[in-house]
Amino acid sequence: MENVTKDSGMYEIVQSVTCAAPTQGNQYLFVLTAINILLAITAALGNILVFFALRRISSLQPASRILLRSLIISDFCVGVCVQPLYAIQLLSMAQQRLQLCYALVSINEIVGTTLSGVSLCTLTAISLDRLLALCMGLSYKHVITLRRTRRMIIILWFFNILFSNLRRFWRYVLISNVMSSLIYCTLSISALSYLTIYLKLRKHREQVQRSVHQRQPNEQGRAFNISKYRKTVYTALCVQLALVVCYFPYGIVVALAHTRGYNSSYNFTVRLTISLVLLNSSLNPILYCWRIHGVKQVLLAFLTLFTNIKV
Repeated sequence: MENVTKDSGMYEIVQSVTCAAPTQGNQYLFVLTAINILLAITAALGNILVFFALRRISSLQPASRILLRSLIISDFCVGVCVQPLYAIQLLSMAQQRLQLCYALVSINEIVGTTLSGVSLCTLTAISLDRLLALCMGLSYKHVITLRRTRRMIIILWFFNILFSNLRRFWRYVLISNVMSSLIYCTLSISALSYLTIYLKLRKHREQVQRSVHQRQPNEQGRAFNISKYRKTVYTALCVQLALVVCYFPYGIVVALAHTRGYNSSYNFTVRLTISLVLLNSSLNPILYCWRIHGVKQVLLAFLTLFTNIKV
């Protein structure tokens, strides 16, 4: 009971410090509000367009398609829910409407943590999926089925929703520490997966080179498949690196705040780095258009059709 009371008091401190009047003035809050409104629009539109564009692309494996859709849905929810609420939260800070600010901090704490966790877990699942596709070969389609992938996605969403609510309403400090450990675990798993993929691809390339010298034409067809597979790995890795780049500054600021004691002096950097975190949901559709063959063509065809109808 004492620990629960202590955690509740800790969260109230976080709320009060977060909603404290900015020492640098209100101007930057209005700038961040405008930026987040713009990013909310781009994240929502970009991800919903990519979501429907994927339905017309047959080159993706069913399991990979489901994983990618989970990531797109989480980014879309950021655009339609988290960023608009965060923009209102910034305005409430500028106007010092504390009760509204406290409520929005609480909502964004749950929803934002859930969606960030889903994105991170899904990217880890994608890295494992690519590793299994390389290691299992022809048996991959029989083991990694659409049904099993859907179940895994449902479990990921369920546990992230559960942990976010437990963190807010039960043991804030304890669950925060557990979630921090899980973040390091998922990033480590992704890093090891991509490292293993790199080593196996390098080994395969050496085998192909030896086969070419020995004039074994069957390896050329397999090399083409590996080339196609390599593109999917690069796509997943680009999305993973974009997430790390956007989340890393926020992680550093939060770590420093926990180490030295969270106070209002961190508010400016926290608000700025949160906006950088939310930027990730707008960057991902751009990466999909750049890396996934067919997405760009489908979107251009859709925009052309929309323009003609409008005219």
